[in-house]
Amino acid sequence: MAANFHIVTDHISKDLRLKLDGDFDGTSAFELIHVLKKVGRRKRKIIIDTDGLKRIYPFGRDTFWNNLGRATVADRRLVVTGKNDHRLAR
Repeated sequence: MAANFHIVTDHISKDLRLKLDGDFDGTSAFELIHVLKKVGRRKRKIIIDTDGLKRIYPFGRDTFWNNLGRATVADRRLVVTGKNDHRLAR
């Protein structure tokens, strides 16, 4: 994982907001997937806020989307927001 990467979780009613901070690489992608699988399954909507990301490596973005799996977010809406949303979104 990028040494400066971390995720802040904020539970808003039936939704989950994940604030990403630091650099997003391949290991960071797997950490995000782990959080989604652990916490996200109980939430209706998952919001990924990218405002705190400094660098998004293409390998990290691809690793995230290729390993996320439909079952992780099935029946839930995954929303990528923030100033870096276009760099993380597929």
